[in-house]
Amino acid sequence: MVKRSRGMLSRRTRRLSGKTRATVSEFVKTFDIGTKVIITPKAYTMGLPSLRYSNKYGTIVERRGESYVVEIQDGGKKKRLVSHPVHLKLTT
Repeated sequence: MVKRSRGMLSRRTRRLSGKTRATVSEFVKTFDIGTKVIITPKAYTMGLPSLRYSNKYGTIVERRGESYVVEIQDGGKKKRLVSHPVHLKLTT
């Protein structure tokens, strides 16, 4: 018997299959600190936050390299996620 893969996209590929591909403009977009964003995972695995946080609202706290630190409210706790700008969208 062959062992099952436990890689980064194990158990996630079906949830990402319906997502749209990332465009060039999404790779170069920037955010200011304190702006409100929505976490919307795309089919790009680098800087992908856990899919349990999809469609959550948060605020940009800091920039870390090419990615951003987003603070969200999960139940009664505040959590900080590091996410690539491809997976973030401005709220309207």
